[in-house]
Formats: sequence, C-alpha cells, structure tokens
Amino acid sequence: MNELNKEGFLTRKISPFNVKKIKDVDNLLESLRGCGFQGKNLGIALEILHKIVTNKNILTVLTLSGALVPAGMGDLITVLMEYDLIDVLISTGANITHDLVDATCNIGHYLGSTSVDDNELFKFRINRIYDVFLPEDNYKIADKKLFEIIQSVYKSKNIKTTPSDFLSQIGRNIKNRSILSMAAKKNIPIFIPAFSDSELALKLLKYAFYEGYDFQFDILEDVKKFADIVRKSKEYATIIIGGGVPRNWAQQIFPMLDELDKIEQMGYNYSIRIHTAMEYDGGLSGSTVSEAKSWGKYSSKSKHISVWCDATIALPILITALFQRLGII
Repeated sequence: MNELNKEGFLTRKISPFNVKKIKDVDNLLESLRGCGFQGKNLGIALEILHKIVTNKNILTVLTLSGALVPAGMGDLITVLMEYDLIDVLISTGANITHDLVDATCNIGHYLGSTSVDDNELFKFRINRIYDVFLPEDNYKIADKKLFEIIQSVYKSKNIKTTPSDFLSQIGRNIKNRSILSMAAKKNIPIFIPAFSDSELALKLLKYAFYEGYDFQFDILEDVKKFADIVRKSKEYATIIIGGGVPRNWAQQIFPMLDELDKIEQMGYNYSIRIHTAMEYDGGLSGSTVSEAKSWGKYSSKSKHISVWCDATIALPILITALFQRLGII
C-alpha cells in the first residue's frame, strides 16, 4: 500500500468520550459521533433525524413493530405526532391495541418479571410481554370502550371501510391522550398492514359472532391511500423501529409506484433504523437499506443509518436529544 492510499484511510482520529464535557443528551450523541460502533451510529442518526424533521418538504414515515407501547414507549410516539414531526404511522396491530388499553385504563400495563411461573400467570389471567404484565381485565375495559365507540359511530352493522379510516374514527372518540387520539387530532393516518394479526381484530370477530356485525375492511384501498400521500410529496424519509411487515409495507410503495406511474424519483431519500436483527441469515426484517436500493425502495443517493440496539434504549435517547436540539425541552 503506498503512502497516498494509506492517508486516504486515516483521515480522522477517534475522539475519546469525555464525560466531564457532556452538558445534555444532544451533546452526548454529538460526542459519540467521534467514537465507534453503535454509539457513533446513534450520533449519526440524530444528525439525519434533525435534517428530516426540519425540512417540511420531506414526508416522514414512522414504522413501528415489536411491543414498544406496552414497554412504555407509547407517549414517545404520541409526542412526535403532537409536534408534527411525523406524517404517517405504519404499525403492528398489537401496538395500537395496547395503546387503546392504556388510553382506556389510565395505563393498563404493569412492571413485571421474566422470572415468573407463566402457568400461575395464566391462572390469574395475567398476560406477559417479556417483563411487562397486562391483566385480561384491562383488555375487557378496552373491549367495552371499543364496542361503545363502534355503536356510536356506525349506525349500520354492515361496516365497509379501510383499517386507517376505522382507526381514525376510534381515535376521534377517545378523550385521553394516546397514539390513536393524537393521530386523529393531527390527521395523521395510521396504517396496519397485518390488521388481522392483533387483539383488536379478534374483538371485531367477537362482535361479528355475538352481535351480528359484518366488518369488511378494504386493505388494498389503504395501499392506494398511502400511494397518493407519497405522490404528493417531494422527498421521503423512514424512521424504522424494528422491522417486520410495517417496514416492508412502507418500502414496497416505490416499486408499486414505479409499475403504475413509471416515476423518475425512486425510493426514500433518508432513513433511520433501530433494530437488533442480523442480515447474514436473511432475517433482517426486510433486508438492509443497501439491498433495498436494488428494488428501488431507497434512492441510490439516500442518506441512512442503522443502529443495532434495543429500541427501548436507543429511541428515548435519540428523541430526547432531538427535542433538546429543536429547543422543545
């Protein structure tokens, strides 16, 4: 290796983390950019996220998987909507179901433990989500409220709608602060691609069986609705928490638009991803961003970063730093 090539690799020295110089969380992540591994990636994520939310021309899509709401991250998502920092939410049905439980039960989840006899929990009808407990009684409270809203909003038992419109109606009729109510207030659509995979859908099946309701959800219409939102935007960004169906549903929109419209601008321009999956076994919940470029899901010049970390660690730190940088807190 000649000297010129060697110098091309050695352009910036590591800046050892100095705890004595840290003033706030924003400063913490800025300092971590001079370090290595996931600390550096989280610092880079803050820079990209700040650029995304301060540019009103960028359509910002948040995808949410896992069980973040029962873990206590629900209000973190709500506050992003409250300050108009996201434009679209794509989620698992589970997170929205747990949001409904929290909204109707004044927080329906409890600190639990993994060192417990799950057979004993079942006897007491306490559901476990890793180290979080959710009593079945709280599901029943949410169930009652959901049914009351449906009876109030829909005058016919033959209900033809889309999942996103249905969730908007539910949110408009929830008084307590929640993801659902804030999304309705801010006119932010909530898309649940795998709508039937949730306790919420199971409740609707119960209403169909016992109360004679006929729910007909047009899931393809939601794809078209999301496509129309994307068509009206100039630039695009994803904030991906985990992976799974929400992530790929958000990303597949560009291959679809390319097939329908033959669009010139292909793919998201920015992306931040927090996850723990690996790519070498094909299980990285919808592939790396680099691989997704081959499908046209991301622009060839997109700016993106992946942070390999538990989202309940990285996301609160990232959003707190963002809010400090924006002067909100």
